Amino acid sequence: MRSIHPVRKWYTQASWIGLACQLAVTAVAQSPAGDNDYKLGPDSQFNPAVPHGKVSKHTFLAGTNSVFPGTARDYWVYIPAQYDGNRAAALMVFQDGGGYVGTNGTWRVPLVFDNLIAKGEMPVTIGVFVNPGIVPSVRGTNSLPRFNRSYEYDGLGGGYARFLAEELLPEVVAQKGVLFSPDPNLRAIGGASSGAICAFTAAWERPDLFRRVFSTIGTYVGLRGGNDYPTLIRKFEPQPLRVFLQDGYNDLNIYGGNWWVANQDMFSALTWAGYEVKKEWGTGGHDGKQGSAILPDALRWLWKDWNSPIRPGLSSNAPIAQVLLPGEDWQLLGQGYSLPGGLCTAPDGTVYFADSGANRIFRVAADGSVSAVRGETSGAQSLAVQADGSLIAAQPEARRLVLFTGDKAEKFVASETGVKDVVVASSGLTYFTDPSGRAVKLVDRKGQVSTLDTGIEFPAGLCLSPDQSLLYVSDVVGQLVYSFQIQTDGTLAYRQRYFHLHLPDDPRGSAADGLCVDSQGRLYVTSAVGIQFCDQAGRVNGILNKPEPGAWATDVCFGGKNLDELYLTAGDKLWRRRTRAKGVLPYRDPIVPPAPRL
Repeated sequence: MRSIHPVRKWYTQASWIGLACQLAVTAVAQSPAGDNDYKLGPDSQFNPAVPHGKVSKHTFLAGTNSVFPGTARDYWVYIPAQYDGNRAAALMVFQDGGGYVGTNGTWRVPLVFDNLIAKGEMPVTIGVFVNPGIVPSVRGTNSLPRFNRSYEYDGLGGGYARFLAEELLPEVVAQKGVLFSPDPNLRAIGGASSGAICAFTAAWERPDLFRRVFSTIGTYVGLRGGNDYPTLIRKFEPQPLRVFLQDGYNDLNIYGGNWWVANQDMFSALTWAGYEVKKEWGTGGHDGKQGSAILPDALRWLWKDWNSPIRPGLSSNAPIAQVLLPGEDWQLLGQGYSLPGGLCTAPDGTVYFADSGANRIFRVAADGSVSAVRGETSGAQSLAVQADGSLIAAQPEARRLVLFTGDKAEKFVASETGVKDVVVASSGLTYFTDPSGRAVKLVDRKGQVSTLDTGIEFPAGLCLSPDQSLLYVSDVVGQLVYSFQIQTDGTLAYRQRYFHLHLPDDPRGSAADGLCVDSQGRLYVTSAVGIQFCDQAGRVNGILNKPEPGAWATDVCFGGKNLDELYLTAGDKLWRRRTRAKGVLPYRDPIVPPAPRL
């Protein structure tokens, strides 16, 4: 049992909006009383005729290895009377939990749960109400604690969802002995203001954890990147989410943006991208009056047909439709590899990849079966195919490029050089990256190595445009993918930071790595946020979801008999996905793709 912590004094039911937003709330002009006269209905009142759940209060103290180290927070757990402990229950998590859990305040969520569960209008649901963390002062009353609310709630990325999944919810299970359903379809998350964007972010990043989102007066503005969501929603392939949005036209309009406009942008983007979304617009300001009044109806809609899975919708994004096949998702082909990557494709469509940690090269057959074809590869990390089907391998630790010949011997192509990724052009020229020297290098037909560029901080993946007039190079730590024009002698000129990627909320940068192109000239880039694909003008047109959240996506290529299958290495796994696009092999004759729309 965790001890009661003195930080509880920082939380009161009156501060459900949160300490970080109080100043902004007082600054907004108040609407006329008649315009914001929302009343709680009967489902928000105590009903003696229905069973009543129990609420317990707890304190969570995070350790040094937490997602939010050193933080302390209160949380409450609501267990419905109908929960018998023998069957896993549905779950709903509320941020700024102290403001929702009271039975005589603004929201009265336990009473609403009691009434809707009794009517069968929502499943038997355990409620978890979580306050934002603070880092208590070590100087007593002579200094303030660090208030984590904006840090935890307003930022993008998967940190808060990971905190719930790996720390807070296991703590609830340990304290209360309850069972949550592992089915994300039976999990909802909600909040108001910064708590709303926090809820959306948790579901957006981890639809394997939550698929129903309740958002009121959501802070989708420029505090910590939330203003990017309408754009990201339009570019990502749709997620399996159901989203309820509420806002009023007297909401905040301050330095970070206009809440009312931002929520309308969110609704427009979600609708355009094919999501199941419902809006309730009103006249109110930055408060919980309308949200609490409509909470029962919102929960009825969120939980309707809860035994039927929520599925992704059909986006209006034309480039997404041009690349993806409806109903086709990532297919797991293999797992348990140490450091998989270096995908490349043979003339017959067979795909090869290296596992540098296991010192092996693998072959992927047309039926998806994977078999090792070579061992003792001296840590081969990346592979490239030549026109005759032979493999060139980059061996970073040995500082060399080698050719694997038919008798399984190694022939040195280049030595005493740093190397990461490699590609062979139809001209026979071999280009490779050398992160240790921040260099892009060339091996000519005589085996001579020359340095062509040293202007990229961490050059990683590289590939040729379909017409082989351009060389593209990714930068693991930077935002942009570089484009070089290939001169007639094979050298590079006119370096430009050309393809503008979307960044994660992560100090490690874009994690842009593997590259490949299709016959329409689109560039596919593995990155921290997903597989971003760009048009020839350098703009991200769409983003494919990574098959597993948080896994580092290392490489990507097209393969298969018709070159319409996209292969991906991510984490310790190999994946494949059928597409409408068709890849281009660099060692074949160049093709001229259609000109981009500028």
